[in-house]
Amino acid sequence: MKITNICCIGAGYVGGPTMAIIAQKCPHIKVTVVDLNAERIAAWNDENVENIPIYEPGLSELVGEARGRNLFFSTEVDKAIDEAQMIFISVNTPTKTYGLGKGMAADLKYIELCARQIASIAKNDKIVVEKSTLPVRTAEAIKSILENTGNGVHFQILSNPEFLAEGTAVQDLLQPDRVLIGGETSPEGEQAINSLVEVYANWVPKERILTTNVWSSELSKLTANAFLAQRVSSINAMSELCEKTGADVNEVARAIGMDSRIGPKFLKSSVGFGGSCFQKDILNLVYIAKSYGLHEVADYWVQVIIMNDHQKRRFAANIVQTLYNTVSGKKIAFLGWAFKKDTNDTRESAAIYVSDYLLNEQANIAVFDPQVKEKQVLADLDYLQSRPSDLNKKGINVMDDPYEVCKGAHAVAILTEWDEFREYDWQKIYDNMQKPAFVFDGRNILDTPKLTAIGFIVQSVGSTN
Repeated sequence: MKITNICCIGAGYVGGPTMAIIAQKCPHIKVTVVDLNAERIAAWNDENVENIPIYEPGLSELVGEARGRNLFFSTEVDKAIDEAQMIFISVNTPTKTYGLGKGMAADLKYIELCARQIASIAKNDKIVVEKSTLPVRTAEAIKSILENTGNGVHFQILSNPEFLAEGTAVQDLLQPDRVLIGGETSPEGEQAINSLVEVYANWVPKERILTTNVWSSELSKLTANAFLAQRVSSINAMSELCEKTGADVNEVARAIGMDSRIGPKFLKSSVGFGGSCFQKDILNLVYIAKSYGLHEVADYWVQVIIMNDHQKRRFAANIVQTLYNTVSGKKIAFLGWAFKKDTNDTRESAAIYVSDYLLNEQANIAVFDPQVKEKQVLADLDYLQSRPSDLNKKGINVMDDPYEVCKGAHAVAILTEWDEFREYDWQKIYDNMQKPAFVFDGRNILDTPKLTAIGFIVQSVGSTN
């Protein structure tokens, strides 16, 4: 089937950028991104393309080029489903907060609602593509819903997980390491797979487009995120040992990263990983393993989460201990709130948990992040439900000027690796801070000798400086 009309349900971090790339690279295909969140759709349609709801380098330019030509954002979900030949499901699959699997299993209620809506609207055959990160065997459940509640329409279910990294999403989509497509091994399934292959082949070399059975595709996404998170937790575990022994974790990482069997990526020690995927997907993997009675497998992956939580706690605890065992009434400046640079995504950001710890110690926290505003910072803290919302507002102050954030502070904590933090006038920051002036570099991005020469007392993760 030659695809000329695509619908994507979900205008979030995967759906929006992916569809923008498809529209830009496939001008012969009409691409409609739909979402029930009218505010989000309005932001995607904002006349000033810089105001789109997702910050990613290069994304606004892509949207600006294709929007209104063959890329559309709409709240008319039923209409888009009816017209599309291929429907991408790209809705959230958060960790369950209730019932069976609470705290580990993926909550698939939004996936099921999408499937039922597609089934009720579709009048002709459709290819349904899982774009959300889903537990293995989810396609089976989707197909069951579509076949049993539909209008006699035939559906083919494909798994097409996304491997983009926030902050580099546009380049990851334009030049992917691989595109993975899983489907049934029947003739109909192979035809559906080929239809999606031909879409990606407009810009991705076919040797980079991998096809598998649907179960392998679903599990590959969880496995990839688990392996990446494991590397982060592994180097962070070594960072604590480095601090005790006098080794430098950056030197250790460089030494082992030159081994071709290991490689240098994801060996950057830090205050811990965040984002919407790693923790959620590992917990999902743990739940799946336990559901099959694979308790040793589950315990292995649980340790990755335990190490990550420990890294955040010990970073916060070190601030308290270094500041003479109390931060009560002291101003701590946070540079960075997003979970990584070049994104405005704050989900599971280490800054949230470090600030929560310090607020419990009665610190006064001032925050600057170039892409995160006060509303989001307060929403992140309120989500933890550690204290009443009014106490969060009282304890934290979000500013638009990094120098004002640091003015009068007892310590500066680097929580996000934004490039601009390296270029600040650190002499000016030092002059306006309380003395002694401390810097806690949770991302290992600053020039420690330079800051030490100015007069700062610097502590970096994994180093005794």
